[in-house]
Amino acid sequence: MEGKVPPVPPTVSDPSPDPTPDRSPDQIYQRRIDGLRVEIGRLGRWDSALVWGRTVVFLAAVALVVLAIRGQVSWRWLGLPVLVFATLAMAHDRILRRRDRRQAAVSWHQAGLDRIFDRWAGQGDAGAAFQAAADDHLYAADLDLYGRGGLYQLLCAARTPVGQVTLAAWLQSPASAAVARQRQAAVAEIAPLVDLRQDLALVATTVREEVREEALMAWALRAGAPALAGPRLGRWRAGLAAVALATVAAAVLWAAGISGAWPFVAAFVVGYAMSRGLREPVSVILAGVDHRADELASLAALMARLEREQFRSPALAALRQALETEGVPASRRIAQLRRLVDLLEQRRNQLAGLLMAPLQATAQLALAVEAWRRAVGPAVVRWMTAVGELEALVSLAGFAFEHPDFPFPEILDGASGADAPIFDAQALGHPLIPAARRVVNDLRLGGELRLLVVSGSNMSGKSTLLRTVGVNAVLALAGAPVCARGLRISPVVVGATLRINDSLQAGKSRFYAELTRLKLIVDRAGAAPPLLFLLDEILHGTNSHDRRIGAEAILRGLVARGATGLVTTHDLALAEVAGTLGPRAANVHFEDHLEAGVMTFDYRMKPGVVRKSNALELMRAVGLEV
Repeated sequence: MEGKVPPVPPTVSDPSPDPTPDRSPDQIYQRRIDGLRVEIGRLGRWDSALVWGRTVVFLAAVALVVLAIRGQVSWRWLGLPVLVFATLAMAHDRILRRRDRRQAAVSWHQAGLDRIFDRWAGQGDAGAAFQAAADDHLYAADLDLYGRGGLYQLLCAARTPVGQVTLAAWLQSPASAAVARQRQAAVAEIAPLVDLRQDLALVATTVREEVREEALMAWALRAGAPALAGPRLGRWRAGLAAVALATVAAAVLWAAGISGAWPFVAAFVVGYAMSRGLREPVSVILAGVDHRADELASLAALMARLEREQFRSPALAALRQALETEGVPASRRIAQLRRLVDLLEQRRNQLAGLLMAPLQATAQLALAVEAWRRAVGPAVVRWMTAVGELEALVSLAGFAFEHPDFPFPEILDGASGADAPIFDAQALGHPLIPAARRVVNDLRLGGELRLLVVSGSNMSGKSTLLRTVGVNAVLALAGAPVCARGLRISPVVVGATLRINDSLQAGKSRFYAELTRLKLIVDRAGAAPPLLFLLDEILHGTNSHDRRIGAEAILRGLVARGATGLVTTHDLALAEVAGTLGPRAANVHFEDHLEAGVMTFDYRMKPGVVRKSNALELMRAVGLEV
C-alpha cells in the first residue's frame, strides 16, 4: 500500500485509545497470546496439584473406612475427607473451565494473526449456508463472497446463526449513505476493544452450540392456548396461588393438631381439579420450555456481556437500548425465565416432585412461564436481531483492527437526476490478495465519465481489476474499511458477469446464462441506488460481428439509464465503443512484457487501448506447436 490515511474519516468519532497504541495489531495479539499461555501453564500446575490432592484425600478416605470397619476410629471421621474431596472437586472444575476459556482465547488470537499474515484461507466459516444461492445473486459468486478464501471467510467473526445471516445480508445488500456512515462509526468504536471482541466470540460460540435460535424465537411468538386467552391467564394464576396458600395453611394446622386432615385433603383436591382442567395448555407450555435451562444460561451470558458496555456511536447505542425492555436488561429478563425453567425441571426429582405436587407447583410455574412469554416474548426477536447486528459489526471491526492501513471510505450522498454515481479510488487493491503480491491502481468513475473499456492480454489483470472494484464497493457500503489509500463512493448496487457458467441440469449454455444475467443487470439499471456494472469479456460466446453490435447496444443502454461501470475485452474492435460514447467512456488497458522468453505482467492500468496480444506466446509456453 502507498502511504497511510487515518482509519476513520472526520465524520466518525474516534474510539477510545488502545492501551498499547504504539504496538501493531500483530504485536498486540502476540503479547496477549504470550500472557494467556503463561496463565495456562499456571492453571496446568494447579490442575496437576488438585489431581494429586484429590487422590491423596481419596486414599485417606479409604484408609478411614478400613479403620472404621476395624472399629479403630469413628465413622464420623469419614465426613472430613468427603467434605475436603468435594471442595477440591469444585475447585478443580473451576480451574479446568478457566483453562479451557484461556485456550479458546489463544485460538481466537491466533486466528487474528493468521488473518494479518494472510494464512487465513480455509479457516473459519466460509459461508457455505449462503453459497448455494450465490449463483442467482447479481454479484455474490462473481466477487467471491463465499467459499474457501472468500470475503465472508476473511470477515466473519459471528458465531450465532443470526449474526452470520446478518453479515451475509450486509454484504449482499448495499446500505444507504446514512446507514453506512453510522456503521463506520460503530466499527471504529469497536475495533480497538479487543477484550469485547474476544469475549463475544467465546460466549457466542457457546450460544451457537446450545441455543436453538429459530425454535426459541418461534416459541416466543407463538399463539397462546385458548384456555388461557385474555384475562383468563391472570385468573387461573390467582386461583392456583390461593389454593396453594390454603393447602399450606391446612397442612400447618393439621401438623399443629389444631385441625384434622380434611381441610388439607379438600384444598389438595380442589387444586388437583384445577390442574387437571389446565392439563392440555400446561403440557403445551412445558413442551416449549423443557430442557431449555442451558440455552437460556448461554443466552443470558451473551446479553450480560453486551450490557456491560456503554457505547457512544448512535448505531451501537441504539442496539444497546434494544437489549432492554421497559428499562430492564435482557439478561435479567432471561434470568427470570431461566429460574422458572430450572424449578420446572426439578419436578423430575422424586423428592422435589413429592413436595411440589400438593402445591400444584408444575401448573403454577407453567402459567408463570406463559405470562413471561406473553409479556416479554416479542422482545426476544428484537434481542436476537440486535445480537446479529452487533456480531456483524464486530466482524467488520476485527477487519478494521487487523488492517490499520485500510481507511474508511468517504460515503457520498446518492446521485440524483443526470449525475453519475462516484467511484474515486487511489491505490485501490484487492483485500483477498496477500499484501506481498497485491498491486494497486488509481481508478475514477463519475461526472461525465461513466464507462471504462478495459483491454489487455490474457492474465494481465483485467478480471482482477473488476473484482477489486466490486469487492471494495461491497465493503464500503457494508460499513467496512476498504483496501485503498482512499476511496470516495456514492451508494451503488453491483451487477457483475465475472463468473458465469453453463448448467447441464438446467440445459443452459454459458452464453445463454450470460444473456440471462445481462438481462437482470439491464433491468436493474435505472433504479435506486444506481448500478455499478462489471462485465467481463461481454458476449464472448458469439461471433465478432454480433458481439460488437450487441455489446455496444447493451453498454449504451446501461449508460443512458444512469449506470456506470467497467467492461473487459480481448476484442480490440469492441474497444472502439468508447469512441462512440464520447466523453462518457474511455479506454484503459493492461499489458505484458516478454523478457528472455518469460512472460511478465506489471498489473498496472494504463490509458488507451492495448496494441498487442500474448495468446500465441502463452500457447507456445505450455508446449503447443503454433
